[in-house]
Amino acid sequence: MVTLVLIGLLGGLITAVSPCILPVLPVVFLAAGPGTDAPATRERAAVAVGGPAGGTPPPDDPPAARPARNLRPYAVVAGLVLSFGFFTLLGVTIISALGLPQDLLRYLGLSLLVLIGLGLVFPPVERLLEKPFARIPQRQVNKEGSAFVLGLGLGLLYVPCAGPVLAAITVAGARGEITADIVALTLAFAVGTAIPLLAFALAGRRVAERVAAFRTRARKLRVVSGVLMIALALALAFDVTTALQRALPDYTSAAQRKVEDSDTARQKLSGLYDDSNKELSRCEDGVDELRSCGQAPALEGIASWLNTPGGRPVDLADLRGRVVLIDFWTYSCINCRRSIPHIKDWDRAYRDKGLTVIGVHSPEFAFEKSAANVADQTRKLGITYPVALDNELDTWDNYRNRFWPAKYLIDADGTVRYFGFGEGRYAQTESLVRDLLRQADPAVVLPPPTDQADDRLTEDRTPETYLSTHRIRGYTGTPDLTQDKPVVYSFPADGVPLNRVSLAGTWTAGYEHFTAGRDARLALTYRAQNANLVLAGEGTVTVLVDGEPTRTFDVHGTPTLYRLTDHGTARETRLELRLTPGLQAFAFTFG
Repeated sequence: MVTLVLIGLLGGLITAVSPCILPVLPVVFLAAGPGTDAPATRERAAVAVGGPAGGTPPPDDPPAARPARNLRPYAVVAGLVLSFGFFTLLGVTIISALGLPQDLLRYLGLSLLVLIGLGLVFPPVERLLEKPFARIPQRQVNKEGSAFVLGLGLGLLYVPCAGPVLAAITVAGARGEITADIVALTLAFAVGTAIPLLAFALAGRRVAERVAAFRTRARKLRVVSGVLMIALALALAFDVTTALQRALPDYTSAAQRKVEDSDTARQKLSGLYDDSNKELSRCEDGVDELRSCGQAPALEGIASWLNTPGGRPVDLADLRGRVVLIDFWTYSCINCRRSIPHIKDWDRAYRDKGLTVIGVHSPEFAFEKSAANVADQTRKLGITYPVALDNELDTWDNYRNRFWPAKYLIDADGTVRYFGFGEGRYAQTESLVRDLLRQADPAVVLPPPTDQADDRLTEDRTPETYLSTHRIRGYTGTPDLTQDKPVVYSFPADGVPLNRVSLAGTWTAGYEHFTAGRDARLALTYRAQNANLVLAGEGTVTVLVDGEPTRTFDVHGTPTLYRLTDHGTARETRLELRLTPGLQAFAFTFG
């Protein structure tokens, strides 16, 4: 857990200094300054002991009390950590259970920001905000009530600023699978985000205490701060601040990849939902030797089976004595499709030598949960080995997996000996399969290697690109994406950079797919040999390559992978698609 906490802490630190948080920094800075009214406090203390400031109190009166320390920075950060942790883990579940709008938490945070701003401008409003804290005996805590409420609001506005760590937390919260590890990761991430903000708030307090203008014009500065907070809330509500964020480079992306997408982080974040599989953390993915990675987890939560007699389930316990290869895949994933020919070759070559291949179909999209769709694609791909439909991702979680495709090798005793994420390393994987077969039966006579390995690295190929408000990366254009509402978008004037996607015309951007509206166009600059797109609905798509129309094709029915281009060799290409209204676009893949 220590490593997991460290990953969460570092991930939070990186997020807290990323461009996404810049709009709330003025609020954090101002929260500690004008809200104190330090001169008035000192004057009231002096009068209470018998005279004006600097006078000598009567001998029978108690000595003047020392002004209370300004704790507003800590109250703001405490509220932020509390609201961030609670609503990140439980917000989605609560909102879904009550049938409330998905944007409710954001609007609640904006409302709290407006209320705090009004409280700075109008003291009666601030007293109203502090009233819930009036029963707390400590007087200073009572006075920091509005700052704590401000922190609660900032925590809600801060939730969208995230990378892989917060993605793992959010998935766990949405599924209600909250373990001690998830709670620890959440708290570590919240603390990580809070540290830079606390430093910024303390700097604001120090300026307020040291700069004469803050001490002598506290009331005016309170009003100015309140107006700025209300203005910021409006700017956030209408996405005015995104122009600043777009103008700044993503200067934390390299650090985020190094910390949150490192080998160690991927291992730790991959299996947070089940304590029974922790032994898998002994091993790294893709190593070139067999290791002991713990007992193979069960194949659980399987909706149905394909390619087994009568659809009967496969029990790993019944396969003792045989080597098992488990392949996690999903049928719309081009990376999975490229790896399947190798797996089919291994199945044909080694099935009679003691190898059992099991395909675990773990869907990315809702439409991939359809047994009919999976059966159709399994037949078209020529898969004859057993396929398990892991629709609820129970087996996916059992194996601490977060990748498509992923391969796990299990020896004849039921121990996981190797796993590899992603494409490639086919020759290496086949060599390890052969080693396990010889260990299971030293007398086995193996055929020559299939010799169809293709281990060319894909570092220069554009990665899979999801058309999803939750998962899209590299979007460019105006305005920023708005979820579940028809919006007219525009391509950037200076073109679409490499590995970026942009929209023009009317689109409705959703959690799982984008839906084309009037004059819908989609532009993408990629580097690969070919480009593919999962589409659904009824309509036509016109493909333009480097500005020239190349083909028009029809789209019919349920989501299916369509080949858009095929250049023969990898090259950089500007792709534009023109879609008729109603078509749904899910994800680009590249070969």
